[in-house]
Amino acid sequence: MVRAYAGERLWTRLEVLGEGVLRLILNRPDKKNALSIALRDEVTESLAVLAADEAVKLLVLTGAGNIFSAGFDLREFEGLGDAEHAERLWASSDRFHRAWLGFPLPTLAVVNGPAIAGGFDLAVMCDIRIASQTASFLHPEVAFGDVVYAPLHDLVGGAVARDLCLTGRKVDAAEAKALGLVSSVVSASDLDEEAARWSARMSAAPRHLLQRTKAKIIRRAAIDAAKTLDL
Repeated sequence: MVRAYAGERLWTRLEVLGEGVLRLILNRPDKKNALSIALRDEVTESLAVLAADEAVKLLVLTGAGNIFSAGFDLREFEGLGDAEHAERLWASSDRFHRAWLGFPLPTLAVVNGPAIAGGFDLAVMCDIRIASQTASFLHPEVAFGDVVYAPLHDLVGGAVARDLCLTGRKVDAAEAKALGLVSSVVSASDLDEEAARWSARMSAAPRHLLQRTKAKIIRRAAIDAAKTLDL
């Protein structure tokens, strides 16, 4: 049952929003919800459990505090000289991205603040994004690492995706709406109410039809996890 999952873990929190609707909260506000190995693994485990639960219809994702996510925890990259740590880091990353790219139910990103680097990727891997006026999107890691390019290209087209990925420039909420990156922009105080409206719309259909539609989305996007992640 859905309600059995509601609760707080070390770095994430699950909340029941309604019939078949759960909210997954990235819960490291003091670290700008940076996606550490431990946080990624919690998310990956949650996605596997929720995907198998016949009561779940929609997953809503957001960040604790006033930021969506600052991306991967860069402090963990300082230890890449340790082979065991490097293996753990990259394996965690691959599992995390595969879990999002292949999640068989609709996902809604409620972008409550900056979505940076891997946080931008995470928002883009969700099916629909709504945003607070305080939200922004940028890929500063283009100067030192990879971006998850294919899902962004699928959403906004090659011209915009190349612009954002090759320049790393910041896109505010208004421009994100104009580009089609987000579907709605509201004030921070109205974001929960807007999320509830979108959740109701997205979870209205029977679960089996939502699964069929999501399978078509994944298939039509032609996003192969191995190629997208350069495995």
